[in-house]
Amino acid sequence: MRALLSAAALAVTVLAAPASAEAAVGDGVMAALSARLFPLFDAAGHDPAALERIARAPGMENVLRVRRERRAACGTDLVCRAQALLWSDREADAVRRAVAQAPGLPAADDGATAQVDREIAGINMIVRTYALGAIPATAIDGPGTVSPQDHLTRLQAADWITETARGGSAQQLDPSIDYALALLDVSDRTDAIGHEPLTGGANAAATARAKALDWHRYRYSAMIVTGVGPEIEGEPLSPFGKYHLRLAARRFAQGDIAFIIVTGGRAHPRATPFTEADEMRKALIERYGVPAEAILIEPYARHTTTNLRNASRLLARIGAPVEAETVIVCNPLQSAYIESAKFTERNAAELGYHPGKVVRRVSPTELVFRPSPASERVDPRDPLDP
Repeated sequence: MRALLSAAALAVTVLAAPASAEAAVGDGVMAALSARLFPLFDAAGHDPAALERIARAPGMENVLRVRRERRAACGTDLVCRAQALLWSDREADAVRRAVAQAPGLPAADDGATAQVDREIAGINMIVRTYALGAIPATAIDGPGTVSPQDHLTRLQAADWITETARGGSAQQLDPSIDYALALLDVSDRTDAIGHEPLTGGANAAATARAKALDWHRYRYSAMIVTGVGPEIEGEPLSPFGKYHLRLAARRFAQGDIAFIIVTGGRAHPRATPFTEADEMRKALIERYGVPAEAILIEPYARHTTTNLRNASRLLARIGAPVEAETVIVCNPLQSAYIESAKFTERNAAELGYHPGKVVRRVSPTELVFRPSPASERVDPRDPLDP
């Protein structure tokens, strides 16, 4: 792992941001990113009573005071100020206990305290990667290669943004939440909200159809067509991706599947202008004549694990029956991998759960899959696709 940039190398004078007595300003991008990455902290930011209960919970006042003092002691050193916003295990435990005093905040199937753990881990991961130089999990993630001066500019801007009041923010509790959001914003990595609301835009017609659909007419609620990102710059679809579409069109023609979900984000190669799911949808319509109202795009996934997780989430969002089976269609190599013990282990390691269960194999290119409610767990440790 590349050594973290030293504090001495990046210490600069922090220019004072203009003081202002004006009310907090709304920021549509930051608000959308906050809701997507940190749903529990975001909800608290919109509920002053909940925020107060968390801040006043036993032990929290001292934790928050120590964190403020730790950051103030850094003076003009921007790296020190970033490091000061990392949450220690002890501090995270205090937040976990405090959230228990503020019931009603959003949580997934495993509860609010588990969601707190994910959100705090997400803050720490973002700060380490985008402020302190830690290498991202994969080469397609992270802030990219920037000069030391550009990096300093991003740190300074994120610091100033964090100190400027934002309406509906949890800044009053702790600045680390908005600092993490600001780091993503100044690095132009707001990928997580690039297609929101997901039930609108390219998915509007299919979403409208789903509302009136008799799901029992279909054997499968959806066909999940996994992505295989291009590796050549300027290439909208990979060779394997084109094969997946031929398979999908042929299988859909049998008439027993309600929707096609094409899944793949703007991932390969790094900084590509193409979103794989958009390109797959376009090809299904233009090349194969599949009706637009039968296609749903899942435009965020950058890995096979999240192909399945995000497709499961999308089905829940459009109201598909929870007990309904789906089919996964892809090339024989990827299909075998999805069925393998190695993939099961990868889901456990990267997601912490299994996004669903492979029920049976139909052919070398088709698996029957039942989604899991655990897929609803939002995890900002992957801030481009939480």
